[in-house]
Amino acid sequence: MTADRIHNISSDSADDKPKKLMVILGGGESGVGSAILARAKGFDVFLSDNGKLTDEHRQTLIDYTIDFEEGKHTEEKILLADEIVKSPGISNLDPLIRKIREKGIPVISEIEFAGRYTDAKMICVTGSNGKTTTASLIYHILQSAGFNVGLGGNIGKSFARQVAEENYDYYVLELSSFQLEDIENFKSDVAVLLNITPDHLDRYDYNMQNYVDAKMRIIRNQNIDDAFVYWVDDPIVTREIEKLKPPVSLYGFSETKRENSCAYTENDQIYINVKNHMFTMEQELLALQGTHNLYNSLASGIVAKLLDITDENLRQSLTDFKGVPHRLEKVATVRGVQYINDSKATNVNSCWYALQSIRSKVVLILGGTDKGNDYSEIEDLVKSKVRALIFLGKDNSKLHAFFDGKVPVIEDAYSMEEAVNKAYRLAEKGDTVLLSPCCASFDLFKNYEDRGEQFKECVRRL
Repeated sequence: MTADRIHNISSDSADDKPKKLMVILGGGESGVGSAILARAKGFDVFLSDNGKLTDEHRQTLIDYTIDFEEGKHTEEKILLADEIVKSPGISNLDPLIRKIREKGIPVISEIEFAGRYTDAKMICVTGSNGKTTTASLIYHILQSAGFNVGLGGNIGKSFARQVAEENYDYYVLELSSFQLEDIENFKSDVAVLLNITPDHLDRYDYNMQNYVDAKMRIIRNQNIDDAFVYWVDDPIVTREIEKLKPPVSLYGFSETKRENSCAYTENDQIYINVKNHMFTMEQELLALQGTHNLYNSLASGIVAKLLDITDENLRQSLTDFKGVPHRLEKVATVRGVQYINDSKATNVNSCWYALQSIRSKVVLILGGTDKGNDYSEIEDLVKSKVRALIFLGKDNSKLHAFFDGKVPVIEDAYSMEEAVNKAYRLAEKGDTVLLSPCCASFDLFKNYEDRGEQFKECVRRL
């Protein structure tokens, strides 16, 4: 099958009543899941992807007898749609999306679409950093407590496909700003907003407020019976709460006790005070270490207590959680040097947390597709902790412009093997080699997972 083709499947239906045409733009996990749900709900479905589908997704569409094309967008067919589900990877500034909107065709997200067809409780997690870990931890807590729960959104299996094929009572959804852009009526029962720091500014016309507005859609349609869990110390979040005055029940968390915090630490203990009940636990027992992970654990603990999970179950889950791949993932120690895979650090703030959590000197591998990054946030940590920088990307000019002269050794690499071999040569016993790129992966890798897997494989070959 070529990359530029249309796959048509004739209908055997005897029902002559015209069906609504649902067009799905994008054939990744989100798009294929949406197509499956649309098919299950009786729509005529057409999926269009401008790139090449994976073999797995192509076969899935064939198995479900869904019409699709790849390698192009056939505008005349797309513009016949009654409604369009847009992949989160397609910007609202895309010329095709503008044409669709000019014609008055509704454009929604997978999250909006799937939310129409389930009465399950929605626990939704967003933030510039930590959302994958927090969503995974909440899912682990609920699953361990016996809840009938699915995990989806920006992680794992498509939310829409789960709605089509499963029957969960609860969903934990990790939601990116891209996924939040096109929700209208969808509502979170519990919304978690971990933080807002500059990210994806290339998508938002380099206007930080546009990005903030997308993130704040997490509380869209919430009311006083719903919960909003947020980081009290984030100045952007607190400013937006003051500005928007959402009619919702607020639950704040912070490192130390604050006026608006119901979860905090004191004397090496964590405290979570929800529904007039105080949960306590020794901080050192938390499976996830580091300040950023403390916030993830506190936010997850608030959600657990809102859902009446017992202290015993919560304590056990916070103790035995294994973490997520590609996020501060310890790979190996080779000749006294520890190698850590933090490939999921696709923005500067994530890298800041990673550097802050490491006690030793660091050989830092940075680079990829820049998203409008401001590297000044990590400048002091780099100067004080980093022995050498390795820039891994097709175009490292912006990194050189900022970091040249600030670190004793800076080298370029154009493959993961080259980067790891250079790090091996530059690191000294007791150091940490950290892959924490600050950037998207699409210049040299399929995605951040591919980048992280290549790093792990190269380290294991040392």
